[in-house]
Amino acid sequence: MAVMNFNTANQTYRQLVGNGLIYKVPHFQRDYSWTEEEWDDLWVDIQGVLSPSGEQSHYLGYLVLQSKDGKNFDIIDGQQRLTTLSIFALAIIANLNRLVDEEIDPENNKKRQEQLRNSFIGYLDPVTLLPKSKLSLNRNNDSFYQNYLVPLQKLPLRNLKATEHQMRRAFEWFNTQIFNQYGVQKDGAILAQVLDSLSDRLFFTVITVTDELNAYKVFETLNARGVKLSSTDLLKNYLFSVIHREVQDQRELNALDEKWEILVSKLGSESFPDFLRTYWNSKNRFVRHSELFKAIRNTIKTRGEVFELIRNLEADADTYVALSKPEDTLWDKQQQQYIREMRMFNVRQAYPLLLTAKRTLSAENFTKILKACAVISFRYNVIMNLPANEQERVYTSLAEQIANGKITNMPDIFHGLRVVYPPDKAFEQAFSDKQLKTTQSRNKKIVRYILFELEKYLSTQDYDIDSELYSIEHILPENPEDGWDQFSDNDHEQFVYRLGNMILLNDKANRELKNKPFDIKRQVFEKSEFMIAKKVAAENKEWQTSRISQLQSWMANQAKTIWKISQLQN
Repeated sequence: MAVMNFNTANQTYRQLVGNGLIYKVPHFQRDYSWTEEEWDDLWVDIQGVLSPSGEQSHYLGYLVLQSKDGKNFDIIDGQQRLTTLSIFALAIIANLNRLVDEEIDPENNKKRQEQLRNSFIGYLDPVTLLPKSKLSLNRNNDSFYQNYLVPLQKLPLRNLKATEHQMRRAFEWFNTQIFNQYGVQKDGAILAQVLDSLSDRLFFTVITVTDELNAYKVFETLNARGVKLSSTDLLKNYLFSVIHREVQDQRELNALDEKWEILVSKLGSESFPDFLRTYWNSKNRFVRHSELFKAIRNTIKTRGEVFELIRNLEADADTYVALSKPEDTLWDKQQQQYIREMRMFNVRQAYPLLLTAKRTLSAENFTKILKACAVISFRYNVIMNLPANEQERVYTSLAEQIANGKITNMPDIFHGLRVVYPPDKAFEQAFSDKQLKTTQSRNKKIVRYILFELEKYLSTQDYDIDSELYSIEHILPENPEDGWDQFSDNDHEQFVYRLGNMILLNDKANRELKNKPFDIKRQVFEKSEFMIAKKVAAENKEWQTSRISQLQSWMANQAKTIWKISQLQN
């Protein structure tokens, strides 16, 4: 296994921008996009640090940087925060400029201004008066930043890109806040002290890597630990740099940038890598998240390959989004049912296969595959809790073979699915023993679904699974009172959430029953519109652990017929 080459350290803002270090937002990374909501959050944090009773330091999260020489750094993640801090520093300097212009302690305030600029922004070339900045932004932001913000020129109001308007607004917002809070005192020392003190008390966890592949591994490692960083910008920067090497046609880059932004807006920046991996696995050898960037880098090397990838992503994006939206107009009524079930089960391992099937098969055959995946998800994931990683490999292998023309007919597809289709005997046994704690909202939905499907099978009557007219009745109550002495505490713990202890009832009747003894409940069950409630009343004079097990075994026998794909039966 290759060693991941990166360094990690906690650094204050002063340490980060000091010692002649240079930072650059890669050419094709996301534009500046922070709004007043984020500015206000940062301002509140700053006030919390600077108040007399405030915190001694404030953590601003992770920065991921890439550098080969330890002096020049590409900002892989964290550009919005660093850009905004730079704008904040410029607003402090602008307030010192105001004092100089008003001839308030001009000599000292000019020195303060120059010192802060050299420490946090960079310097102006004494001959050309061009800025030599510590920070450079992307292709859409850098010109405005270097030509207007850094030298503190009068900011234009017209002919700006949307992202440049946002940067102008950010500067004006912080400029106003700083003046109202500190500038009205007409004391340059106070203004300088704000930035000087703050720079030692704001700190980051800085992760420095040597190349894009290590950066991507950092993203995946941190995301697996619950620290949400977006690898979308890194992926975009690589793909666009491939095009930039071959041709520097700005119109072409702008058109591609627009396509990319449409894709990301459909999917969301955090979800985009999941979509890209799903798409990749629908056509290629299975890759984990940690291997995705390497696979793309090793495969997509030319301008034509980048354009082909973008076109294919566009073609599949709507399908991917719709796979989690049963109400989407892409689906017919039958398909909506299966999509709704898979979302309820929280199963996404089949997505590569479903993308390929939607792309290559007829609508009728796609529906057959979709139904098979829904039934497998219920058997394999919900009832048997079998390993999802092996299941994903099976789906991906099938997807790749279909996409590459190695499998061309439905019998072969179903043959490939048999590996993840639990046989009746194993499924029936697992169902007979299944517990689902309805204190969890997802489990509660699944129990309702199971009970309604059983009722539908028994009575051929369809019900609205989401109707508030019906609720789950725990025959042995979740909080038993008088009349349930036959159940020990241990019995209650083991049986109260067994499927055989749960039926459907009219919600009003259920609320009236509450925790009453079984003989009273039985009288209500007899009059119920539901078949299983009537069955419980007809076959039981009393309710015991053995009766729960027997009812659940009977349910399991029905279930193997309800959740069945005949083409997958051995």
